[in-house]
Amino acid sequence: MTSKVTYLGNLRTESTHLKSGNSFLTDAPTDNNGKGEAFSPTDTVATGLASCMLTVMGIKAQDLGLDMTGTNAEVTKTMASNPRRISKIEVVVTFPFEADAKSKTILERTANTCPVHYSLHPEIEKVIVFNWN
Repeated sequence: MTSKVTYLGNLRTESTHLKSGNSFLTDAPTDNNGKGEAFSPTDTVATGLASCMLTVMGIKAQDLGLDMTGTNAEVTKTMASNPRRISKIEVVVTFPFEADAKSKTILERTANTCPVHYSLHPEIEKVIVFNWN
């Protein structure tokens, strides 16, 4: 098993990573009967895309001799209805360093082929922007 998710009541869950013991809470969003005091489950999906992109770029950056420390991604999730679902995820990646054109191309392609990107439904629009220092 990878994780265990426990319903805590009041539209809140706790997810625990079994290998490390790390955990996080989710709440239903305010537009869906929740308090919005933590990530919603769909927030974690959208955020997971950015986290995956940064992780695989970090692996590739090590191979290229680049330090990705301080690189960040801003995530915007858009919901649709009937059925309620994620319709669009926007990710803006900002690098605190400059790289040559070849390294930029490699890192951007790596980000756009991360496992989460491939795992998301093809109807979810993905808008990815890379800002280089």
